[in-house]
Amino acid sequence: MVAEHRSEILLESGTNEIEIMEFTIAGNVFGINVAKVREIMIPSPVIKMPHAHEAVEGIFKPRDTVLTTINLPKYLNLPETDSSERNLFIITNFNQMHVAFRVHSVVGIERITWESIQKPDNIIYGGDDGVATGLAECDGRIITILDFEKIVAEISPQTSIQLSDLDDIGKRQLNNHPIYIAEDSALLTRLVIECLQKAGYTNLKKFNNGQELWDYLKSHENDKNILDNVALIMTDIEMPQMDGHRLTKLVKDHHIFKQIPVIIFSSLINDEMRVKGKQLGADGQISKPEILTLVSMIDNLIALSQSKRQKVNG
Repeated sequence: MVAEHRSEILLESGTNEIEIMEFTIAGNVFGINVAKVREIMIPSPVIKMPHAHEAVEGIFKPRDTVLTTINLPKYLNLPETDSSERNLFIITNFNQMHVAFRVHSVVGIERITWESIQKPDNIIYGGDDGVATGLAECDGRIITILDFEKIVAEISPQTSIQLSDLDDIGKRQLNNHPIYIAEDSALLTRLVIECLQKAGYTNLKKFNNGQELWDYLKSHENDKNILDNVALIMTDIEMPQMDGHRLTKLVKDHHIFKQIPVIIFSSLINDEMRVKGKQLGADGQISKPEILTLVSMIDNLIALSQSKRQKVNG
């Protein structure tokens, strides 16, 4: 049922909406982007793994794929239910990984706009470096949208962006072409900036979401040198206020900004999402955490864009 529902919403492009699957843990309501959910399963026995993180229950193989199971109540330091039959596994797919998360119950699916999602303050689930990526209100209920990439990265750091992946890139010349980055995760923003700086890119401008980046562009659209001041835009998809798909659509529909290359760098990139991103005009799409591929794509797109501009101005 989840897979069928997801296929329907993928037909829509750039609407700045998200569909959230609500689930509960110890009476608390949380949410996950439906695009990350493969299916809901009745829990199966798991095989415990030695030396694993305390929130990792173990592994199990429901069909042809071995899945790691994370006990979300334990990770969040919330009470675990005594009735195991009430538990459910949410099977997810992001960052090219399949992971099962144990929750207490699944409530349903809600469609909301990213504009209605607020960034949590610094006391909720750890603030900027915490695991709450946004707060949404639906029918009087506050839903805490969790940052599942952050959760997995904390449990298994090697699954996130690694600066060491660029060790073999060799010595590169410094590059001052301005790159605008829209990313709401403080952790991932730091990692991306460190990696791009290691690759030689020195002129990086950070925005906390697509809305901030778009507002900045619009405030400078009458500047004659605007295309000199932004060589490339790199955006995540999931962000409060405005998501990366909506940002891409706005940029590519604009008579001036459409010349700016846009790369979507997201944990959600798969075959289905690539179709959607291409429809919106994205010049490139890369799944996190493929940082080496990202650097190569940035190199190529900036070089191609600069070459086109030189021919036009030449």
